Amino acid sequence: MHAAAGGVGLLAGQWGKHLGAHMIGVAAGPEKVALALAHGYEYCIDRLKEDVTARVKEITNGHGVPVVFDSVGKNSFEQSLHSLAPRGYFVSFGTTTGAPPPMPASTLQKMGSLYFTRPTLVTYMASTEELRQSANRVFDLVAKGVLKIRINQRYPLADIAQAHADLESGRTSGSSIIIP
Repeated sequence: MHAAAGGVGLLAGQWGKHLGAHMIGVAAGPEKVALALAHGYEYCIDRLKEDVTARVKEITNGHGVPVVFDSVGKNSFEQSLHSLAPRGYFVSFGTTTGAPPPMPASTLQKMGSLYFTRPTLVTYMASTEELRQSANRVFDLVAKGVLKIRINQRYPLADIAQAHADLESGRTSGSSIIIP
């Protein structure tokens, strides 16, 4: 999970641990690594000091991971692709650093019959009922204390440009909210 110390990343670490998954996070700097480890990740790689792909291969005894969740985009694309095990899933769901580059289908074949997907909530929450069911599952886990939401930044609406700049540069951790 790239951006393991971000809002989605912290929730993913907790949820994964709750489900019994062995989670490997990627974060920038010792403070963010510690934050991710405190929120369910079994391992967290400091992308500023470590070779992400080499460390993933080390942790997995050379095999790679079955799935990568990448909200970063362009800057983490190659790391994500090269960290996958054969028949692994590359889930690209964000573009903080720009869109991932185009990729020929033959690349997925040559790298181990990989899968690449770019999901969107519009598809997964296409009906009001699907949205309610999904939201209820999340809120249930929050109510049970399984998921703890960290709001680490608050921005007045007038500072929305700064909020985006902070997010894009990696200066945030946890969730950020905009106050009207």
